[in-house]
Amino acid sequence: MNIKTFVTSVLVLLASVACAQGFKNPVLPGFHADPSVCRAGDEFYLVNSTFQYFPGVPVFHSKDLVNWEQVGNCLTRPSQIDLKGTDGNSGIYAPTIRYHEGRFYMVTTVFPSRRHFYVWTDNPAGEWSEPIVIDFAIGSCDPTLYWDAGKCYFLWKEGDIKICEIDVETGKQLGEIHHLGIGLGGRYPEGPHIYKKDGYYYLLLAEGGTEHGHHVNILRSKSLFGPYEPNPANPILSHFNMKMQNSPIQGLGHADLIQAPDNSWWMICLGYRTSGYLQHVMGRETMLAPVQWETGGWPVVNGDGTLQIDMQCQTLPLVQMAQEPVREEFNYVKRTAPTDSYHSLGLPMGWMGLCNPDYTKYSLTERKGFLRLRPSTIDLSETASPTFIARRQTELNFMATALFDLSHLTEGMQAGITAYAAPLNHYDVVVERREGKLFVKSNVRLGQTSHCEKEIPLNGDKAYLRITSDKDFYYMQASSDGTNFTTLAKMEYRFLSTETIGGFTGVMLGLFAQSNQNTKDYVDVDWFEYNVK
Repeated sequence: MNIKTFVTSVLVLLASVACAQGFKNPVLPGFHADPSVCRAGDEFYLVNSTFQYFPGVPVFHSKDLVNWEQVGNCLTRPSQIDLKGTDGNSGIYAPTIRYHEGRFYMVTTVFPSRRHFYVWTDNPAGEWSEPIVIDFAIGSCDPTLYWDAGKCYFLWKEGDIKICEIDVETGKQLGEIHHLGIGLGGRYPEGPHIYKKDGYYYLLLAEGGTEHGHHVNILRSKSLFGPYEPNPANPILSHFNMKMQNSPIQGLGHADLIQAPDNSWWMICLGYRTSGYLQHVMGRETMLAPVQWETGGWPVVNGDGTLQIDMQCQTLPLVQMAQEPVREEFNYVKRTAPTDSYHSLGLPMGWMGLCNPDYTKYSLTERKGFLRLRPSTIDLSETASPTFIARRQTELNFMATALFDLSHLTEGMQAGITAYAAPLNHYDVVVERREGKLFVKSNVRLGQTSHCEKEIPLNGDKAYLRITSDKDFYYMQASSDGTNFTTLAKMEYRFLSTETIGGFTGVMLGLFAQSNQNTKDYVDVDWFEYNVK
């Protein structure tokens, strides 16, 4: 080794040690609800709920639990999941990912049918199997798989927490159903997971509802089937107390525990950052905390059962992962996938549609470097699948801008950019053509009310459409030259907050095209840029 290589190696090592002293929560910002994590060797994989969005259940990869990169999705084909008519209160709920003997499994529930199923793969970044349906347990949610002494068990919530041995190849019931209890009596006990350590089976679950009173409890037993005794120090994770009442992070719960290769323990959980007084718009996000778990003892989360945005603790050696670009240029990404897979479109990871999208409405190949959107007669305010592709809002202060080529926008069509929370709650910047001329306007959808604040003409066939936020307000803006922007509307964040409109998702920043009649015309999006202020 020459001196230059030696010095470089030392600097890299020192930088790694220096960086391994803390991190920021959330580790997955924006709508990344109901996290579950597993380990394969020295690699970690994580999944989240997606509800009405498709493809379903993103798969993230990490080497340190802090830095994550999306590598795939579990549900990419219509044959795996039918999301017709789903909204933010339905669709894919609370997945669990587990790794056993070289194979990955993701188990989840689809609403409103309340059908449990799982899929599997040997390559989490590739395509996953067709669903294996659990036909003996329909109802409730939050299933998981657990292996013990060579047997596979299905664990779920249906009134109380239940467990049953299954044939993992078929999903068929093999043994009797055992009842593990209802937790500690909090509302909506959910997200049960079992871990075996030091001769005990530990049962982790969330209670309090996925709102401000959400928290995590743990129980243990010498037998898999109980009885389970609660930890005297429960809850082991909660911000529903005086100490954390002013924390910007609230609603902590729905957790999963993982042991790293160095034998340290960690907790992944959900929580949300508030925009104003106990209201949030970005959905439930994925948080991380260290866990001290002494032999024969109870797990202690971050010393006192709370967590912070700035976590000051020793981490695993940090390994950076690829980040989403500030500017998405919409270049086609070739992936090995069947033609009925969403991945075959070549769209960037992290971008999703609603329900089961019509693949013929999207193209990255018809015009190189552009996203072509063909309008649907379904508009954004319907609980269906409009021509719409979106990514998550990840920070309270942001600027999202897209450049549209409107040369082929014809009368009866609309296209634009939206801050989308639900079919009846979204803020849009909309372009349309009337009598040969282009106009841009705001559209504010608030429940049964739809309002246009301001409209201006556009010059030329290009439009720069923008939505920005300063935490308190969203601003809808437009420009013909990319320099001089006109504000078309200003709206409060709270009309897109979960506390105002309900549902389980967060604000998505999307591009759309719609028409009042069937047409072969289209719009092209040159780029989309997302800047955090």
